[in-house]
Amino acid sequence: MPAPRITIDGTVFRDLNKNGKLDIYEDYRQPIDARVTDLLNQMSLAEKAGLMFQNFVMMDDDGGITEGMGMWGPFSTKAEMFDKHITQNGTMRVLQPEAMVRWHNAMQLHAEETRLGIPYQFSTDPRHGVGQNDLNNQGTPYFSSWPEPIGLAAINDEAVTEQFGDIARQEYRAMGLHIALHPMGDLATEPRWSRIVGTFGEDAERSARMTAAYVRGFQGKEIGSHSVLCMTKHFPGGGPQLDGHDPHFEFGREQVYPGNNFDYHLIPFEAAFAAGTAQIMPYYGMPVGTQYEEVGFGYNKGIITGLLREKYGFDGVICTDWGLITDTTGLPGPVWVARAWGVEHLTPLERVKYALEAGVDQFGGETCTELVIELVESGQVSMERIDQSCRRILRDKSRQGLFENPYINLDDTLKIAGNPEFRAAGEAAQRKAIVPLHNRANLLPVRQRINVYVEGMNAEIVNQYADVVATPEAADMALIRITTPYYPREGGVFLEQMFHSGDLDFKGEALQRILDLLAKVPTIVDIYLDRPAVIPEINAASAGLIGTFGVSDAALCDIVFGKVSPSGTLPFELPSSMTAVDNQKEDLPYDSADPLYPFGHGLTW
Repeated sequence: MPAPRITIDGTVFRDLNKNGKLDIYEDYRQPIDARVTDLLNQMSLAEKAGLMFQNFVMMDDDGGITEGMGMWGPFSTKAEMFDKHITQNGTMRVLQPEAMVRWHNAMQLHAEETRLGIPYQFSTDPRHGVGQNDLNNQGTPYFSSWPEPIGLAAINDEAVTEQFGDIARQEYRAMGLHIALHPMGDLATEPRWSRIVGTFGEDAERSARMTAAYVRGFQGKEIGSHSVLCMTKHFPGGGPQLDGHDPHFEFGREQVYPGNNFDYHLIPFEAAFAAGTAQIMPYYGMPVGTQYEEVGFGYNKGIITGLLREKYGFDGVICTDWGLITDTTGLPGPVWVARAWGVEHLTPLERVKYALEAGVDQFGGETCTELVIELVESGQVSMERIDQSCRRILRDKSRQGLFENPYINLDDTLKIAGNPEFRAAGEAAQRKAIVPLHNRANLLPVRQRINVYVEGMNAEIVNQYADVVATPEAADMALIRITTPYYPREGGVFLEQMFHSGDLDFKGEALQRILDLLAKVPTIVDIYLDRPAVIPEINAASAGLIGTFGVSDAALCDIVFGKVSPSGTLPFELPSSMTAVDNQKEDLPYDSADPLYPFGHGLTW
């Protein structure tokens, strides 16, 4: 019989040998360490430098390789990747399966045709959430739909979190995605912080259990060709930001520990290490008032080498968060300066050297490979140091089986991504993540077919459970969905507007409009808690109050109308006032005065 073949869109790219391996990769059956050494010995400095950078890559809508306009402006794959030998890239989006497979396989074919045939790895931020998509959480209709990570924490079941990771792993690999730029082991101890939605809440023990389960689901017991590598972030814990400001921006660069609680934030990362997380990303923030140098964590030798490498013995890839070295231009608004906190005075060349000396392996969001080349050629950084990082990066490519077969198959993709079994599991998790907060009017669950006025919902879906009417006056009950408020700073760079930041309470007309409705008809209020909302007035005036973390209208209705019993609990406390928020300490969990609802609260019926 003839050997089987790799076929993409009807084109035979490579014959396979009798063992189903690509002939071109016959030399890679030797042990991983040996093959990595052999490859390193063949690589030029430019090729090694390319390994040490990871940026976002664009793709055309039909799966073509972008040479023209990307999502945010001009983009050339050749100039930004191929010419620089960059072989790891984050995907800005996920296309429909046929286009995604076409693009991925064309990219891998290009890699195969390079001098050494080093395959690409593609990474991504979370892609499975139902919630209000922002910069940090972008769902795709081609995958199953799950609660946001904070919703997995509300479920508080390691088996569900591991199941999510296992399903997401299969869907990622089916679409050619190899590295998860998650989970977030950060703790939500500062309620104003804009990235709480991606965490597992403020309790270190719960977060640790969820983080470990998440890693196990994505990577498996051992890393292999089935695995998606987890880049757990943001070491050593990015939650305790001064006044809740985010260090993506200069005004949020300070990370503080007024409660002397630094070690508490390490607990989820210790669980990630125990679960075998392949990679780690430090955050942008610079520690203030600690034993560590006041420079961003990506530049911080005491954190990277002293704590992460030496104390915890971590020998995986350490990749910086995006944009530590060079300013970002080309976006709407002013220039987004490099997140080089504490070393702003250094040149880009000096920053690269500083980060390498701190112990990082890879620069996220950068393509300045020429700076690594200059540092080596000028004798400021040794080739031995470069090889240390390249060895770790090549080892991960090898562990994932990409040297043996980097391609994906459309038939497999269509069977796996978003299949009915996976979607059903996500739907079940959404219902488990719903947290009833009060039911003082005893309306819940609603077991009769009544007239309901709705806002923020799909009336056609609610009509399957009740009769939707056009006005509050015609209703027996109202059911509305609202979201936690946020107030981005005026001006600033374009991306600031994509972060849900600032105060947590409704103000002025926005609050009064809700209260006016609550006065007209008994109302069940659902609030999307991507951050801990401050809602004492809404709490007092509502007939019932529910907290959600990324669920569909149908999932919410199943709880409200008694088809499913709720079981979720709050992964963080809900403060009673903004004064309480202002007075709490950024690094301490559940420490606001007289919270409206405590951590762990949740009703059932």
